[in-house]
Amino acid sequence: MRTVSILTAAYAPTAKHLADTMAGVAAQELPDGWRLEWIVQEDGPEPALADLVTALPYARYEANDAQLGLSQTRNLALSRATGELIQALDHDDVFLPGALSALLPHFDAHPMIHWAVSQADDLTPVGERVPYESALPYGLLAAGQVNEWAQEHGGNWPIHCAGLMLRTATVRALGGWMATPADDDVAMFAALSELTSGYNEPSVKWLYRHHPDQTHRTKHWRTWSTAGRRIALQRAAAVRAAGLKFPAEPHHQTDHGPVDVGPLKPKKVF
Repeated sequence: MRTVSILTAAYAPTAKHLADTMAGVAAQELPDGWRLEWIVQEDGPEPALADLVTALPYARYEANDAQLGLSQTRNLALSRATGELIQALDHDDVFLPGALSALLPHFDAHPMIHWAVSQADDLTPVGERVPYESALPYGLLAAGQVNEWAQEHGGNWPIHCAGLMLRTATVRALGGWMATPADDDVAMFAALSELTSGYNEPSVKWLYRHHPDQTHRTKHWRTWSTAGRRIALQRAAAVRAAGLKFPAEPHHQTDHGPVDVGPLKPKKVF
């Protein structure tokens, strides 16, 4: 069986809609030959979500037991993923039926792609769905095409990173999510989409929830986001200038089993 790993960084004080997120995950039906694991990594010094999450038999939960932040929590989740593909999912967003099955076939049909995303409707605080039109054409998108659009539009990305499905080995090769205080997913995706092609799926398969507890509504987020998006543009430009390339028909790693790490050797104390 092939595995797709959903990755969710969770934080109890703002996870008021996690039950809806879980219901969307539970409703997914996968194509033949695929199985699902849901990797949930809880941030914060007082974890409180284990009992809720582990109600799903394919959920794999772990707590940080410390406040590490979003990017570090996502990377810890990535370290536990066994799937050849990973699917991003924030702890407040909602998958619609067929969210995974709409994207999985594109990776076999187009071996050159390393990412895919479907469309999302905004979900307002009063429960209304508002369509969000794609700024880019549907179908295959060439390497660098997304970043060219972002550069022409003030560092605003036309692909919603919260809904990305990605090749696991590619994300690991690029170092996972960047250690930025905001837009860590954009900075990761800027490098990945500069190097690789992707697929923009036209169907609406998830809901992006708006609510008062969202991280981007916090006091310092806009300042941090300015820096984060600048870093993303710089990273895309650096990748381009360095002439880095992925093979047109890359060999995709399929063995994502656990990697054994021995005990930490004690350091000498002087």
